[in-house]
Amino acid sequence: MEPFKVVTGIAAPMLMPNINTDAITPMAAGRSTSVDLGKMMFNNWRYNLDGSEIPDFILNRPPFRQSKMLVAGENFGCGSSRERAVWALMKFGIRCVIAPSFADIFRENSYQNGLLPVAISAADCAALGASLEHVSDPTLTVDLERCIVRALDGREIPFSVPAERRDALLKGLDEIDVILSMEADIAAYQQRERSARPWLFPEPR
Repeated sequence: MEPFKVVTGIAAPMLMPNINTDAITPMAAGRSTSVDLGKMMFNNWRYNLDGSEIPDFILNRPPFRQSKMLVAGENFGCGSSRERAVWALMKFGIRCVIAPSFADIFRENSYQNGLLPVAISAADCAALGASLEHVSDPTLTVDLERCIVRALDGREIPFSVPAERRDALLKGLDEIDVILSMEADIAAYQQRERSARPWLFPEPR
């Protein structure tokens, strides 16, 4: 998993609340293992029925076609628990979503796949979104080492991330990597249990 330390990039404002996982990756995206999830992200919002792009959609407009971040409304990622919503965002190139709040399952799926969900106040989100709309270089910096978002005007907006999630993201560790990093502790625990409760560890016949 790619570490997340300091990411600077174009941020697209999508401030509507309750953007759900079906909007991020519609049902058709789950019908094949070979589908390009990045291309199908927000499929029903990005494309007409004939497959042509809808020019007014934010991610079809330059410079937002190269976005690394989204600035969204509250309850981002609600709806079903489909993990491919996070995969699609990352396949497109999104490394961070900034919003006032996230659906719980989407937030956990994000941490586990290297996408950083940043929760800040609704007022700060609205101000960030407004600042990005009509500038030639809508670039933000998200610094996980310092836990700040640097706005266009240089203002630093603090955020918090659970310590274990922050450490895993900084090191690029997925869930399996985290468990493997505890291998020595697990072995020591098993040894103590073997001594204290040997009946839990019967010898193979």
